[in-house]
This record gives sequence, C-alpha cells and structure tokens, in this order.
Amino acid sequence: MTQVVTSRVTRQTVGAIVDGAFKVLLAAVYIAGAAPLGRLLGTPAWLMVVSGVTLLIGGGIEIRYTRSRSMRTYTQLMIAYDSGWVLAALASLLMGWQGSSVGGEVWMGYQTAAPIMLAALLVAAAPMQMTSDTQRDTSD
Repeated sequence: MTQVVTSRVTRQTVGAIVDGAFKVLLAAVYIAGAAPLGRLLGTPAWLMVVSGVTLLIGGGIEIRYTRSRSMRTYTQLMIAYDSGWVLAALASLLMGWQGSSVGGEVWMGYQTAAPIMLAALLVAAAPMQMTSDTQRDTSD
C-alpha cells in the first residue's frame, strides 16, 4: 500500500511565501516605473532598476526556500529585515522633512541591499531537519 505524504502548510509558511511574493511584486513596480518613481523619490532610474532586480532575486529565494528552511530562521530574518525597513523609512522621512535630497537614495539603498542580505543569510542557513512525521515513508 502506498502512502501519500502531504506537507503541512502553516500560517508562518504562508506568511513567508506572501512576504516573498510581495517583494517580487514590488520589484516589478520598481523596474516598470523606474523613471517616474525615481523622479518622485529623487533617485536615479538605474537605482530603481537595480533595487527592483535585487528585490526580485531576494523574493524569489525567499519563496524557493520555504520548504527547506525552518520557520524559526525565516521569522528571525524577517524580523531583522522589517526592523531595518522601518528604521530606513524613518531615517528617509526625517531627511526629507529636514530638506535633504538624499532621503530617497537612503530608502532605495536599503531596498537594494537588504533583500540580498536576507537571501544570502537564508541560503547559508542550515537546512530544516526532517522529523519522522515529515519524512517520506517508502514502505508498502
């Protein structure tokens, strides 16, 4: 008798996939709207495109590794990423309110570097250990 193995999808897994999908969607927006968004943020269009490419890579890796990395690892990395995101946003807004023209570049710089850092740490993380419940049963 063959047993069917079903994977258990948790809310955390769905959250990690949605987070990666959001990065991919944002990447498409950055790439497609590089010139007008760059003007709006005071950044060069090439920075918008580079940021879009790194978000695309980071989001793709995030989605790809959901089944092979622990959700604890994902959670820790997403907390770090999102904390940096909030700090970069606040710093950029503060610069803009002070009349500085580099707020957009700080924001897009974070959007360029952080997804690649998250992806690199995710790839370097130890693979999830399979428990007896999640291993494939090959007996008949």
